[in-house]
Amino acid sequence: MRLDLRALIRQSDGSIPFSFSMDLSELDFFGSHPITHPVQVSGTVSNRAGALVLQGEAVTTLELQCDRCLRAFSQEMRVPVDTLLAETLEDEENDEIVLLEDGAVDLDEVFTTAVVLAMDVKHVCSEDCKGLCARCGANLNDGPCQCRPEMDPRFAALAQLLDKESDD
Repeated sequence: MRLDLRALIRQSDGSIPFSFSMDLSELDFFGSHPITHPVQVSGTVSNRAGALVLQGEAVTTLELQCDRCLRAFSQEMRVPVDTLLAETLEDEENDEIVLLEDGAVDLDEVFTTAVVLAMDVKHVCSEDCKGLCARCGANLNDGPCQCRPEMDPRFAALAQLLDKESDD
């Protein structure tokens, strides 16, 4: 969505609200497509004493797979955006300012970039997720597995002695 700001540039202390929906279901994150629901975007562009300020938020629900236990789960994602807009830049190193093209800003590009940058690399269904057993693959969130505790190899001889005593 392109938002024309030419009228706002000439009007001090004005603002233009916006609200729209984006489809980012085609975005690939390490082989998965977690953004299956539409991304709802809303906010305003304000002229504050000649400076254009874009403030908004992108909200969606992600469909993820836990990296510890492999269960599917849903998680809400809220991405706030607060940036300056300008027609030209005086120094090229200020990458926090979004440039206008012919007096308009491409809100799709601004919010898509913000969502991609806010995406976590690891996804966990809960902070206390116990994951899977390294030997049998059982989900430890459902209860303990039937594997015997792994013995430290330094105590193997001692374990053999204990096994012999229990047989007697």
